[in-house]
Amino acid sequence: MTSRRSALSLLAGAGAALAVGVPSAHARTAGPRPFGRHGSPARRLDARTLYVDPHGRGDHTDVRSALDAATGTGRTLVIAPGTYRGPVTVPADRAGLTLIGASGDARDTVLVHDNAAGTPKPDGSGTLGTSGSATVTVQAAGLTARDLTFANDWLRSDNPEYTGTQAVAIKVQGDRSAFYGCRFLGHQDTLYADSLSLTAFARQYYRDCYVEGDVDFVFGRATAVYDRCHFRTLTRTDLASVPYGFVFAPSTAGANPHGFLVLRSRVTSTAPDAYYKLARPWVPSSDLTAHPMLTVRDTYLGPGIDAETPYADMSADFPWQEQRFAEHRNTGPGARVTAPADRPQLSASEARAHTPAGWLGDWRP
Repeated sequence: MTSRRSALSLLAGAGAALAVGVPSAHARTAGPRPFGRHGSPARRLDARTLYVDPHGRGDHTDVRSALDAATGTGRTLVIAPGTYRGPVTVPADRAGLTLIGASGDARDTVLVHDNAAGTPKPDGSGTLGTSGSATVTVQAAGLTARDLTFANDWLRSDNPEYTGTQAVAIKVQGDRSAFYGCRFLGHQDTLYADSLSLTAFARQYYRDCYVEGDVDFVFGRATAVYDRCHFRTLTRTDLASVPYGFVFAPSTAGANPHGFLVLRSRVTSTAPDAYYKLARPWVPSSDLTAHPMLTVRDTYLGPGIDAETPYADMSADFPWQEQRFAEHRNTGPGARVTAPADRPQLSASEARAHTPAGWLGDWRP
């Protein structure tokens, strides 16, 4: 059987190695116009736009060198179809950056690497840790990303000696970060929605995105809205019993009135029925005052979610019942309420405050 990593390389940017998909028509017909409707170095949309193409038809052949060149604020990188391997950081001084997958199909343009928390540091001083494993790290405020795949294709099966199996596809820390039509692929800790500090309440918006993984694969302390997104839980062959994993693991600061909001979305699974928990609270050692918050509303929960006990504890010291978990008007087999005490529900009046506008304040992405 072809491994995820080799499949990703063979498909050269389709992104199908970590999720269902085949090379799109956009990728097959890009030809002499790798940047589609977004101009080219010869017909630049504006002076602040740079073009990236692995075949040398742009200003740069890789994303990292393009970011190095995109100094200042308000820059745009148009990225041609291809697979771009290697860790990337968007530093804080690149505020207002826009990243665009040129084909309009996120499967075509993939930013990927294969570090894990247990990967040794090059200097031998220890291991990378969860944050250090990220393929992409966003520290800048005001980032907008469209039609891109962010992936981490590190595999437990290839590294059975590792105990640090977290492998982040993207860590987002900047305020006013928005993602449209993007894909986030990995296993454990795929999408790290975070902030720059315990007191920074970074706002993030994800629209029409796809996220897959197994353990805590959407996690962090950001104020994050997931609107019309698809969350896909993966089958695991290395476990003998349930649960296979957890979709959400918020670590919202106690002073932050807004954590994760999931609405008009769906949660599906490749795993057997009831093998996944919907969420568990994460109270990290760096912030023992965290008060994790998650609202899931108007969302389809497939049979992969354990309807009887959808929540679990990460630590007995911080039971999920004492956190800010709630649901409203969800549907599907995984949303069935059998024990009301295990499925806290918002009333209609309470739900009126759990909206993108309520979460994002004066920012309208």
